[in-house]
Amino acid sequence: MTGARLVIFDVDGTLSDSQGHILASMRDAFDAVGAPLPPREVVLSIVGLSLEVAIPRLAPQLDAAAHQAMVDGYRAGFRRRREAGGVSATPLYDGMAQLVTELAAEPETLLAVATGKSMRGLRALLEGNGLEKHFVSLQTADNHPSKPHPAMLLSAMADAGVGPERSVMIGDTSFDMDMARAAGMRGIAVGWGYHPETELASATTLARSAAELRNAIDTLLPRAEATA
Repeated sequence: MTGARLVIFDVDGTLSDSQGHILASMRDAFDAVGAPLPPREVVLSIVGLSLEVAIPRLAPQLDAAAHQAMVDGYRAGFRRRREAGGVSATPLYDGMAQLVTELAAEPETLLAVATGKSMRGLRALLEGNGLEKHFVSLQTADNHPSKPHPAMLLSAMADAGVGPERSVMIGDTSFDMDMARAAGMRGIAVGWGYHPETELASATTLARSAAELRNAIDTLLPRAEATA
């Protein structure tokens, strides 16, 4: 599509405030090996990484077998919450559902997701909020290396047929911004997520509201009609 642009969203800490489910499932992970759960801010600092990378960072004193038991414990706890309907009810941040819907209505704007969540968890969240139909590409930790490896972004661009110069990654962590840079695209950091703004210096720009995010997208990736 001539003039197409690709807007790629992270999920946890960007589209949705998932910290309640993440913290509860991480408690399940640590309970599985009888270890104490780290403080909330420490747990949230690894959001965005794949579990196989995140858990060894949180519990470096434990061995590989314990780490695998923790991964299994996290997934089991998260699955229980998803089956009970809790994950699909995860709240979205103010203005994000409207922003996604408005962007998806633009013929030249294609939307994608790049997240450390599983595909099951992602689909449950999107379907629970009525957003599943808006995305042309869903990239998850099921089939890719952990962020900040650029594989998810490269696959999203391939699905959309859009190059890095007309693509942007939106996320709340340094992992998202480093992934964007590794893929050759620009990154917009959001100020309402799980990493403090001081850790988002590699972002091209920072948005502190959905309205600011919309302006940042249009500034970095002008719509075709605006450049005609």
